[in-house]
Amino acid sequence: MKIGYFLSSEEYTPAQLLEQARAAERAGFQALWISDHYHPWTDAQGQSPFVWSVIGALSQVSSLPVSTAVTCPTVRIHPAVLAQAAATSAVMHSGRFVLGVGTGEALNEHILGDAWPQTDVRLEMLEEAVAVMRELWRGDFVNHHGRHYTVEHARVYTLPDTPPPVYVSGFGPKAVDLAARIGDGYVSMMPDGDLVSRFRDNGGGDKPCQAGFKAAYADTEDEGARIAYETWPNAGVPGELSQVLPSPRHFEQAAQLVTPEQVRQGFVCGNSADAHLEMIDRYAKAGFDEVYVANTGPHWQGLFDLYQREVLPHLS
Repeated sequence: MKIGYFLSSEEYTPAQLLEQARAAERAGFQALWISDHYHPWTDAQGQSPFVWSVIGALSQVSSLPVSTAVTCPTVRIHPAVLAQAAATSAVMHSGRFVLGVGTGEALNEHILGDAWPQTDVRLEMLEEAVAVMRELWRGDFVNHHGRHYTVEHARVYTLPDTPPPVYVSGFGPKAVDLAARIGDGYVSMMPDGDLVSRFRDNGGGDKPCQAGFKAAYADTEDEGARIAYETWPNAGVPGELSQVLPSPRHFEQAAQLVTPEQVRQGFVCGNSADAHLEMIDRYAKAGFDEVYVANTGPHWQGLFDLYQREVLPHLS
């Protein structure tokens, strides 16, 4: 299994993200994920740099492959513009770039005043957006007049040798089926073997499956749990709320119903290598090929040291 590090754009400044990327490579991580947000989930997280600027900078400080986890190519940014952004990123990373895509959240996509569509419409938009980007990556002039997008006389000139792979995120049956049909890989956040099997059985075959989990490194499990709850209480917000709430303050309001124990259960807290190995094993048993760990809080170097000393050597 490939073990990567998840760069949380919601929590860290651009300089900190670059510092973490360097440290992750030194520690022996094999790849990077990076989140694509306009807003953080809560004000306590406090950051949200423009991901495409950071991705360009990453190409100058690390040789690790980079995936967006994930970009929504449907509302906030037109897929024709994202086709150019992804192509340039792939060139700068010498082909070591994956465009992870999903249907997104109102938190990030509502900012231009567009209506936030229902799930079925968002899936339809995502499928058309991916088709538009792939057409542009062929290098010809494109005219597209679809149900959701129009492109006129557009051509992407700066292209990698091969088009960026597109991995599709999915947490429900319809989204997983779409990922199996159009994706070059699958993205999830849950160690759910049923979803992986559904992806593989409905057309995904042996394409790569990526997933991620969150950690809060600290000297004790209780201290890590405190950091996790103070910074990411939204991790316990249930159901479709994460897709429909429009601002950090709404997530903060919903998170008042979340208990510290609910957040603690979703994080690997403290400094136990065994706890990380157990979590990674859950994803391996579910059938994932790659798993990415994100740290929350100020002690990321401790997590890198832990992985270099006690986690990654057990997985090689």
